[in-house]
Amino acid sequence: MEKLPKTTSYIELLKNHIDLTHVPFSDRGSRLLVFKTENHDTLYIKLAERLTALQPGLDTYRFRPPYIQDLTLIDAEGMALAFNLTTYPHQLVFETRLGAFRLAFNRGDTIAIGLPEDTDAGIRFRVSTQLWQRTDDGGSLRAVRNLAYHCSGQVLRNEVGLEREAYVVELVAAGGQDLTIHLNIRNDPNVNGMTVPFSQTLAERQRDWEEWFDRVPRVDERFSRHYYYAWWVMRNNLVAPLGRVTREAMMPSKINYVGIWNWDACFHALAYRHVDAELARNQLRTMIDCQLPDGMIPDAVYDEEVVASIEHPFKAEVTKPPIMAWAALKLHETDPDDAFLAEIYIPLVRWNAWWFSMNDDDADGLVQYNHPYSSGLDDSPLWDYGMPVESPDINTYLCVQMGSLAVIAEALGMDSEGAMWRRRASAIVQRMINDFWDENSGTFRALHDHQPIDVTTPFNLYPLWTGQLPEHIRERLLGQLTDPNKFWGDIVIPTVARDDPHFDPATMWRGPVWANINYFFIEALEQIGRHDLAGELKNKTLDLIMAHDGIHEYYNGVTGEPPATAASIFGWTAAVFIDLAIRASSGDAG
Repeated sequence: MEKLPKTTSYIELLKNHIDLTHVPFSDRGSRLLVFKTENHDTLYIKLAERLTALQPGLDTYRFRPPYIQDLTLIDAEGMALAFNLTTYPHQLVFETRLGAFRLAFNRGDTIAIGLPEDTDAGIRFRVSTQLWQRTDDGGSLRAVRNLAYHCSGQVLRNEVGLEREAYVVELVAAGGQDLTIHLNIRNDPNVNGMTVPFSQTLAERQRDWEEWFDRVPRVDERFSRHYYYAWWVMRNNLVAPLGRVTREAMMPSKINYVGIWNWDACFHALAYRHVDAELARNQLRTMIDCQLPDGMIPDAVYDEEVVASIEHPFKAEVTKPPIMAWAALKLHETDPDDAFLAEIYIPLVRWNAWWFSMNDDDADGLVQYNHPYSSGLDDSPLWDYGMPVESPDINTYLCVQMGSLAVIAEALGMDSEGAMWRRRASAIVQRMINDFWDENSGTFRALHDHQPIDVTTPFNLYPLWTGQLPEHIRERLLGQLTDPNKFWGDIVIPTVARDDPHFDPATMWRGPVWANINYFFIEALEQIGRHDLAGELKNKTLDLIMAHDGIHEYYNGVTGEPPATAASIFGWTAAVFIDLAIRASSGDAG
């Protein structure tokens, strides 16, 4: 296949690819999100912050109103201007009857708005700098964030009023050259800053994005637009260190998943390893930095807190499947770094010990999930019959993790320790065969109260990934996987078998396709030498993602359409697409 010519502008390639009514315009490191109001020529700005000190609750940030609302472009008389919007990775362009307004990030906490040349113009917006909450005996007003606004030109009008429990700001500047208005939004009182010409801000952001795109490996042209959009997602979703977030790290989605997640960080690292090995390593370090005294690496971390337990559907500790050693070896393949392996080895050994010491109630050597969210498969029907559940997927992850620890130990000169990890990995495979294998159904069954759970999912086929199954079991699992009535076909792999009564093609883990699960099965098929099936699954995964303009969290298990509930600009889908597109373009047989 032809690859995109080097002279092609990646920024132009992504012209109007960002749907600003659903996808935020942001920038590397920033927690500010710019949206266009649907069906109106106004903008609003949200914060990719939970602010649980002001408004407790893990999900309340999703329902918090925008920090800045009704951001309107206006003329000298304060009349709203209609506009035609053009989006680019580095700027937004608003064509109005007065000329073009432009918007770009001056820095992570500052949005710059460039004004049309030689005409009086400005902006109007409402800002809720305080969060008002009613209580039984009164209420409270708490500061959300601090805002300063500055204009580089002569100010003709600077007015502030009150409307609907918010301040209304109107700022109009006399016409001039290269004028800009800065909106500086910070979490400390020092919001004052010097404005710079808009052309300077724009040139800096264009250079940043061009340098980012120039670093990525080139791929076949058929992948190009989605590939570079995926790289836009990977940069756009990065946030700077703040509070408990100790490194520059990527949010899965700055809209729906504010924080850094354990599982997601490993997938994000898969993509970052192709452009910046240290950035990739820092995704894992961000989570390891939050390791608890008992060895558990928690579910997520955000600016103010670490998420190590969740109270719904019941209260229990929550983590995510242990794949960090596996991810670390992926990084080691592209940028070997023994010092990093030595840095993370003991923390990962402690995490492995936590799984076996705290999650094996019957001491049979097979680990259980005590909370559904620890699986990453939050609403899977595997958990419908109660917890805890001993499941093939978590024990397969631990087998792969221990195999990866063996490789790390050997790379660090600890051959006897490596051999120990290999023995333990083999032992858990045999235990899964003894306890989970169901000859009648040809799958590994999850157990609750030592009774098999009658639900068929790809997670019942996970032990394929161990590469250590007897031939007759391996072939039975392959038969299940490639059965079009269950998992195979044009849209692959649904997260519940299509012929299972629990199958629901549009509801999260009850039937939709998730790119990360496909990635695991591609690896499993390669491990057992079925490169034909791995290549087919890889191509179908790429085609599924490319069938839509955006990058989505999951896809309908029948139609392939992204459900309305699926998050957009989703991190691990972007990362998986990037890694598979690079492999497909390199002639990777698998």
